Amino acid sequence: MAFLEVTDLKLAYRTDRGLVKAVDGTSFQLEIGQALGIVGESGSGKSSLALALMRLLPRNAEQLEGSMTLDGTEVLGLPEDQFRRTYRGTVISMGFQGAMNSLNPVMRVGHQIGEALLAEGGIKKPAAYAKVREMIELVGLTEDVFGRYPHELSGGMKQRVVIAMALVQEPKLAILDEPTSALDVSVQAQIMNLLKRLKRELGLSLIFITHDIALASDVCDHVAVVYGGRVVEYGDIEGVLLRPSHPYTEKLLASMPKLHAEVKPEFIPGAPPDLVERPPGCRFSPRCTYATDVCFTDDPPPFEVEEGHIARCWLRQS
Repeated sequence: MAFLEVTDLKLAYRTDRGLVKAVDGTSFQLEIGQALGIVGESGSGKSSLALALMRLLPRNAEQLEGSMTLDGTEVLGLPEDQFRRTYRGTVISMGFQGAMNSLNPVMRVGHQIGEALLAEGGIKKPAAYAKVREMIELVGLTEDVFGRYPHELSGGMKQRVVIAMALVQEPKLAILDEPTSALDVSVQAQIMNLLKRLKRELGLSLIFITHDIALASDVCDHVAVVYGGRVVEYGDIEGVLLRPSHPYTEKLLASMPKLHAEVKPEFIPGAPPDLVERPPGCRFSPRCTYATDVCFTDDPPPFEVEEGHIARCWLRQS
């Protein structure tokens, strides 16, 4: 059994216009020490999926259904207090999008990293802050960062602090939401090298959320391509990159600039679907160049392209 198994996960928000089905029937699994990339455009439901896995839901969350098994235990139906004490932070943790907005501007960095350790009162300050200093060194920062304020740090340093906050309780699984956004290319490379080292040295499982499928390929073993609130293609990273089986994945790959090719990057015409009033049939059909009549009327099930590689596309019907 995989360490994390998610089956038919659904999350909807209540709005004035109706229910926004941000996560709609998502399924995947993740082994210990592996990394899964969640890839898609803004508004595709990536961050909502992360919040559903952490059970950190806004007040207007109307629906959370499905199954989520962590280390053999079904956790989606657990009481909130039990999930918080037993799993959140210690088994599964999250580094939130936007490091600049994730840190308290009037609180020293070391105190912020150690806040989770002290919250339950099970560890004294000297031991907690010694652990914080270990984490600061682990993510490649100098000890003096402990006493500095967020405004004294660069963007890359803040991102390392956010990663340290996610790992300070030694979870088995860390969810990182756009950990390299707003960083220049050289700092992006440093963060990606850090994640690969942590994965290798700690045996850490990762869920890496990004809009950049090329970035996901650098650290991930598997990738889930998300569109309109659901996974439209899932498989090992090599199979999806070399043999994309959904038109949306093809478009994402075509939008990447090529270093040694004269082919210009393409853009994806149109806009993502309205998650309140979704189009009938395949959600990508209004933007798809291969769409046929059935694509506009019937929603495709997941077809197995090869072992462990699925795609929700009528073109893959055998």
